[in-house]
Amino acid sequence: MDLLTPLETYCRLILRAKELEAQVPALDPDEDADNVDDLDDDAEDQSLSVLEDELNSGVEEEMRAALDDLADDQLAEALALAWVGRGTYDVSEWDDAFAEASDTDPEFSIDELMDMPLLASHLEAGLAAFDYSCEGVGQND
Repeated sequence: MDLLTPLETYCRLILRAKELEAQVPALDPDEDADNVDDLDDDAEDQSLSVLEDELNSGVEEEMRAALDDLADDQLAEALALAWVGRGTYDVSEWDDAFAEASDTDPEFSIDELMDMPLLASHLEAGLAAFDYSCEGVGQND
């Protein structure tokens, strides 16, 4: 299979997805009642919480914008690759995966990719299933 989207684009998406997965979510005092007093007593923790929240949204916005910049067939390819990497479809079912992804509304496709746990791993596995790898991509010799 020849990719519709440059491999470098997938590698950047995978890198951003890893960054997003690695970031620590900010504490929500409403959800974590045990730490409310600690947050009120320690202004540094509050500042860190705000900083972490801004980091999460920045990477998320960048990923969403990168996905939004893809043409509809490229977005369908990304979703189908993630499905193959996740095991929803097998490599031999690529045509079916791509057809279903192509029939999916682009906004829904972006939301599904953004909400997919372990997106970076699924994209890497999907690419590997077709003998593509990000190893060495984007590195200057």
